[in-house]
Amino acid sequence: MQKSYRRRELMERAAASAMERPSSYMDKYCYELGLILKALEAVWRINGDNRIFNYIKANIDRFLNEDGSIRGYDAGEMNLDNINPAKVFLFLYKETSEEKYKKAADILRLQVDKQPRTSSGGFWHKRIYPHQMWLDGVYMSSPFYAEYAARFNEPEAFDFIVRQATLLWEHARDPKTGLLYHAWDESRGMKWANDITGCSPNFWGRSVGWYSMALVDTLDHFPAEHAGYAELTGIIRNLSAAVAAIQDDVSGVWYQVLDRKDKEGNYRETSASCMFVYSLAKAIRKGYIDKSYISCVEKGFAGILEYLVENDGNDYINLKDVCSVAGLGGYPYRDGSFEYYIKEPRAMNDYKGYGPFILACAEMELLGGSHA
Repeated sequence: MQKSYRRRELMERAAASAMERPSSYMDKYCYELGLILKALEAVWRINGDNRIFNYIKANIDRFLNEDGSIRGYDAGEMNLDNINPAKVFLFLYKETSEEKYKKAADILRLQVDKQPRTSSGGFWHKRIYPHQMWLDGVYMSSPFYAEYAARFNEPEAFDFIVRQATLLWEHARDPKTGLLYHAWDESRGMKWANDITGCSPNFWGRSVGWYSMALVDTLDHFPAEHAGYAELTGIIRNLSAAVAAIQDDVSGVWYQVLDRKDKEGNYRETSASCMFVYSLAKAIRKGYIDKSYISCVEKGFAGILEYLVENDGNDYINLKDVCSVAGLGGYPYRDGSFEYYIKEPRAMNDYKGYGPFILACAEMELLGGSHA
């Protein structure tokens, strides 16, 4: 990054860049919309700028009717991604007491009850992906479900919430590296699924990033006396060690395919790097991991700024090398191979990277420390 910012200035400039720059994600009901607005909320909580609050409210209101119905939402998809914006509904309900936000949150809470699930109670990622749990889905659903349960007195929900994380920890985790594969197919029916484990074949950076963010965000709303609290913090400690172990020694960031940085075609991927910095910094601040990880976080954040962030002539902060999209199965078929992941397009300022970047900036500001 050519221009030097203090950390608070960097956070606010990143938020302003997102608000001032148009994006197609703001024109549809999608998980990226929820991600960027939650990131902006994190900045608002630090600086109290009403322009940010008004931006969040105005952009979510475009999709809500007064009865709480959501334009662009199809309940029949049973798609966990569609739950993510509901976190913003809960935020706005708390801040404004407007009933339409509670009604909209109720609609997504109903999806949780109806979501198809594995025999052991894990959510299918989507109706069209039967018997499959993806790491992404824990982020899309569990923090919302935990907040809803905490605020509206559903203590019985927490056993089920913790199960979403622990099922993947049990079935998708590689005991050698401590990392998790992108997805697990309970039926072993997909071509990408290992015949014995049911796991997809590679450690995709952003999927592990989604999972790590899900853990620290879910715990914001989890009762400390619940047995699952200790389970989740234990997973955070173990996953943090695995993530720190595969941090790039030279750049400080993380790669598209996490454990194969030396293989030709692999690259420093921005969304995963931002997600790990955010998750680790928040875990330090919350006391889930010890302060020995600060050097990892500092190195990661510095690497993002040096290698993955650019300024343009309008003083916007640009984020490059964000994997545009990656999945498994479907049509055209996605096999989860190394070659598949590295060939997916890279984008500039994609919200799947820009949201976590703002979140990382906010956490680094909260964590304190030296200039960015």
